[in-house]
Amino acid sequence: MTEITKQHLEQETPARRPLADMTPAGIQPRQELFRRRLFVAALNAATIGVLAWAFALVFGSNGWSWLDLAIYATILIGLPWTVMGFWNALIGLWLLHGRSDGHRAVSPYLDAAFSAEPLRLRTALFMTLRNEDPARAFTRLRIMHQSLLKTGEARAFDYFILSDTSKPEIALEEERLFEEWKRELGGEAAVFYRRRSANEGFKAGNIRDFLARWGDNYDLMLPLDADSLMTGEAIVRLARIMQAYPRLGIVQSLVVGAPSTSAFARIFQFGMRHGMRSYTMGSAWWAGDCGPYWGHNAMVRVKPFKEACDLPVLPGKPPLGGHVLSHDQIEAAMMRRAGYEVRVLPIESGSFEDNPPTLLDFTKRDLRWCQGNMQYFRLIGLPGLLPMSRFQIGAAIWMYVGAAAWMAMIALMALKAFETGLGNLHLELGIALFFTMFAMSLTPKLAGLVDIALTKGGTKRYGGTLRFLGSALIEVVFSILLSPIACLRVTLFMIALLFGRAVMWSGQNRDAYGLSWTTAISGLWPQTLAGAALFAIIYTKAPGALIWASPMLAALLLAAPFAVLTASPRFGEAMARLGLCAIPEEFDTPEELKALGGPDHSLRSQGDSPVGGPVGVASHA
Repeated sequence: MTEITKQHLEQETPARRPLADMTPAGIQPRQELFRRRLFVAALNAATIGVLAWAFALVFGSNGWSWLDLAIYATILIGLPWTVMGFWNALIGLWLLHGRSDGHRAVSPYLDAAFSAEPLRLRTALFMTLRNEDPARAFTRLRIMHQSLLKTGEARAFDYFILSDTSKPEIALEEERLFEEWKRELGGEAAVFYRRRSANEGFKAGNIRDFLARWGDNYDLMLPLDADSLMTGEAIVRLARIMQAYPRLGIVQSLVVGAPSTSAFARIFQFGMRHGMRSYTMGSAWWAGDCGPYWGHNAMVRVKPFKEACDLPVLPGKPPLGGHVLSHDQIEAAMMRRAGYEVRVLPIESGSFEDNPPTLLDFTKRDLRWCQGNMQYFRLIGLPGLLPMSRFQIGAAIWMYVGAAAWMAMIALMALKAFETGLGNLHLELGIALFFTMFAMSLTPKLAGLVDIALTKGGTKRYGGTLRFLGSALIEVVFSILLSPIACLRVTLFMIALLFGRAVMWSGQNRDAYGLSWTTAISGLWPQTLAGAALFAIIYTKAPGALIWASPMLAALLLAAPFAVLTASPRFGEAMARLGLCAIPEEFDTPEELKALGGPDHSLRSQGDSPVGGPVGVASHA
């Protein structure tokens, strides 16, 4: 048990209130959540209002042209997501270090996770696959089974492999490993394998097929991706929470990256690791019973999910019509509409995933999420949704719309240079706003760094203070370079969506590998071309602005070298040897991660072989 949860359990339990005054699961007073949301809304609205006024002074200093109005409009569109992230991070930091009961304020149901009462609910633990590496998937399932055996609660869990694989050679390997594990397990556990002949409905359709076949046999389900790994203790804790609160529909664990020798994955997940805790704490404090669902590593109540979370098929053709690609947030909204709470547990508790190993894999995944979120425009008006759920759906849309708005603003500013140069603008205030927005965009990361620094033994868990500070500097530079590259690619893709271009759900690269210069340039030439064009415009029209534009220009011009370097196996292995951008599990490795073996999963267990030899699965339904 972590120090945080011990502290939480030692706190005095508040008196229970009448259920009519509480959220559906009886977890929190409704009025308390309402006051929190009102407070956060006021903070965001006031901040956006002040920034909008300041930007109006800049662009209206010498009257408004149509170009000024267009630039101002893109800024207004981009502001909400940045401002919300800023306040979520600060609120989360305050909860973690500014008050003694921060975790109880966010997760008052946490005590139930450590109950000694045996599990009575049946849980289906399943992994959805589509053209993934079968050995990777089955290894993780086997490790989770062994970990659950150690908890003494393994009898409450059955295992499913739900395949949508379309490649015959991968399907044959899935079936071979299935039969192998079946023989190994004997009657120790119930394990099932099913492969659909068609990928209808994508991952959500795969899960609906499971519900139709087996859903009535289970109280809970734990969806997993091919790269998911959870400790037995983490799984049992989620199940205990669900057992204690029958009106809890979904409890989402805080998923963190597993150790990797990919430089890109290491740096990315180092930033996500410390940044996500304060950000998630802050958002969970006011989202409460309308929390997020990320589609995996979450405990879900089967009956209401089966009855109330069937996604509609959107009118029209893909990419914006047809089956919903990003199913999870809509399912969370529908679960809450059915009278069940959706909560996120903002504590690092043995829930892992692998992050994309290269920049190109990262942007490919991001485009799939972007396409799915753009379908939300047709779903935000679903009848019966709570206002908070509609806001969550809108925020998921705005995450990508805001990114595209900032890139549009940059393009319009380039046109502004052709119109009048920058001489008509209120430059002093403009520079101040530039630094203000830059700082606000980095606040979630900076709050995470402060969180670790203020936590007793925090930097030690990351390999010591000097290593942590060096890693933090690397990650901040990495983020500054990554953001414009990813935003431009998303912007171009959103334009392409209007012309029918789509991405599809399929297997993903999850292991470290190098990128050739040819591959990097072919994938990132638009960024390089855009960077060169912007540099030429600024240099000839407003050379004084080069210093302020240098981070963005460097990111775009160096996109291909950045991709090649961060994918380099040598660079990644060197970072791993030095412990740079390492996460705590690389210095104190759980048995479940050790069991994966190899340098991609532990500094201490490099060279360890997987526990127990070959991997397989068990009996077919």
